[in-house]
Amino acid sequence: MRYFYGEYDGSEFPTPDKLFGFDQLMQFILEYGDHALKAIEQMLQDPKNEAQSELIEKLIKDGLLDKNGNGQIRLTPKAVGRMQRRALMEVFSNLRTGQREGHEKITTGAGGERIDGTKPYQFGDPVSELDLHQTIRNALSRHGLPQSSAGRPASIRFDEKDFVLHLHEGTTSCSTVVLLDMSGSMMRYSRFLSAKKVALAMQALVRSKFPQDSIDFVGFYSGANRIPEALLPLAMPKPVTIYDYQVRLKVPVDQLSIAPQHFTNLHMGLQLARRILRKRTSENKQIFIITDGQPTAHVEGNFVHLLFPPDTRSTVATLKEAILATREGCRISTFALIEDYWGMEWVGFVDQLTKLTKGVAFYTSSGELSSCIMESYLSGRKKKAYIA
Repeated sequence: MRYFYGEYDGSEFPTPDKLFGFDQLMQFILEYGDHALKAIEQMLQDPKNEAQSELIEKLIKDGLLDKNGNGQIRLTPKAVGRMQRRALMEVFSNLRTGQREGHEKITTGAGGERIDGTKPYQFGDPVSELDLHQTIRNALSRHGLPQSSAGRPASIRFDEKDFVLHLHEGTTSCSTVVLLDMSGSMMRYSRFLSAKKVALAMQALVRSKFPQDSIDFVGFYSGANRIPEALLPLAMPKPVTIYDYQVRLKVPVDQLSIAPQHFTNLHMGLQLARRILRKRTSENKQIFIITDGQPTAHVEGNFVHLLFPPDTRSTVATLKEAILATREGCRISTFALIEDYWGMEWVGFVDQLTKLTKGVAFYTSSGELSSCIMESYLSGRKKKAYIA
């Protein structure tokens, strides 16, 4: 056994609660999902883990964890909210300084914060936003000082051109659906962990800064399903169960749950996103796609086709669905995770998708994902970005 000696810096040694606090527990749950909750249940049952058991019981008393009658541990809404806020702080601490925290739109009238500048009054504008000082100044400069006559007070003459209004930072609502790739390859390079943290941060951002916005999350794999807010921290990529070099499966939609789940059915994800956004009344609608590969599944009638290597039929079906979404007023942004440089030929699909939908493409790594998504969500800029 080897020993290494160093000078003690005087700092306090960490106590068990600091080594196994809620922040560490959050990271554990985000990384392992349901498996993490099962591990916590085993800690409670193991008499050797007395210190950890006490800390977990404290989290239960604090309302961050809940235990049902069968001893199963689950996250509480309070815990999910705290995880969202923590993720938001982590994401924004890494963003470049000077970025606006808001959807860019300048208009008149109530709603947003008042900003510098004025505009001429137009019929229908709210008179409550008149800049009285500038309006009076305009009237006096145009018509001169008021003249009083015997027995009558002086009056200022106003014309329509004299009236000006304050400018405001308008509030425009936005409905967003984030499509999270949950195929088997998303487990590599901590891709899905990064995507989940961004998802939690976006939830916290919408809730705190943009209450007029809506945001939904859809996981797509061999199928596609909405991810409820309470279950988002537990979501995980689907494990790979088939290792054949070629797969051609045709599965009825109603039997898809018993089929291999690790394929990439972006086609079905876009279908579900369109259905969600049709019910929203926001002025702006957008779809964010986070993926690390081209489609390997699509829907035809009542069947789902699972195809590997990727097949042109899946590509064409997915592109058609994306075009339908844009025709319904949805803006599409794609975040392509490209750590696997040896497999870069699949980004051709992203190029096609971006050109056909006149959307936005970000070619990035999981470590840069949060910056790309937050900048796109806040500014709404339409551009193609390559992140080195």
